[in-house]
Amino acid sequence: MRSSNPVFSRRGFSRDNGYAGFNTAAQAGYAQGNPYAQNPYAQNPYAQQGVQYGAPPQAPATTDRMTMDDVVMRSALTLGTVAVGAVLAWVLLPVSATSYGLAFGAAIIAMVLGLVQSFKRTPSPALILGYAAFEGVFLGVISEIYNSRWSGAPFQAVLGTLAVAGATLLVYKAGWIRVTARYARIGMAIAIAFVLVMAVNLLLVAFGVAENGGLRSMGPLGAIVGIIAIVLGAFFLTLDFKQIEDGIAYGAPRNESWLAAFGLTVNLVWIYVEMLRLVAIFSNND
Repeated sequence: MRSSNPVFSRRGFSRDNGYAGFNTAAQAGYAQGNPYAQNPYAQNPYAQQGVQYGAPPQAPATTDRMTMDDVVMRSALTLGTVAVGAVLAWVLLPVSATSYGLAFGAAIIAMVLGLVQSFKRTPSPALILGYAAFEGVFLGVISEIYNSRWSGAPFQAVLGTLAVAGATLLVYKAGWIRVTARYARIGMAIAIAFVLVMAVNLLLVAFGVAENGGLRSMGPLGAIVGIIAIVLGAFFLTLDFKQIEDGIAYGAPRNESWLAAFGLTVNLVWIYVEMLRLVAIFSNND
């Protein structure tokens, strides 16, 4: 089973019982019964690059491996770009029909850049930062729109996003959640069902069959759907955490940290947007 995160669309889980890590490598040493446990680099995607796990690395190989510091720095840069784009859009683009159009255009460009990066074999910092910048413009405009009607909603959404991300990392590091192939299959099945239901709902709304947004209304039903979406965002974060952890353990190249940063950014944006809607719904009910 592969992760649906566009960044890790060719990484994620393999079709056997092992975890695939950053590529299609076996998850040696992470769980009992792993078919590759006795040969930890049998399917190591980086073995041909001179990195073999379980054996002393060559000196040149150790200087270009991904570390947690690399992931943190790239993630900070990518998320910082999103934040700068959002602040500039908020300040420079007052709420109007024009800003609506710019937000839609920025979202389309960000999606295209994200898809292009997803199909590239190697990470492109320019594409990733470009995605972050345009995504920031989109978030800045919609945040200002929400704030104009529900004062303080963006700030509450940011706090909520940080709380979800922090809690997810906490339960992952504490071992309360084990990211296994079965866990991923169940989560992915739910995620696919959710996306299909939302697509049908969008069509029903577009053709006037469902009113007031249907399942995405600003009432209790919309709140339930929003909570499900946030939980799915947290699920994808756990996949990202595991893939980052395995990438570091397998000695992935340092430039893979850009992909890790990209994946985290995609999921945090997802959670923020859903959190923004949820705050607005609860504010309506006050």
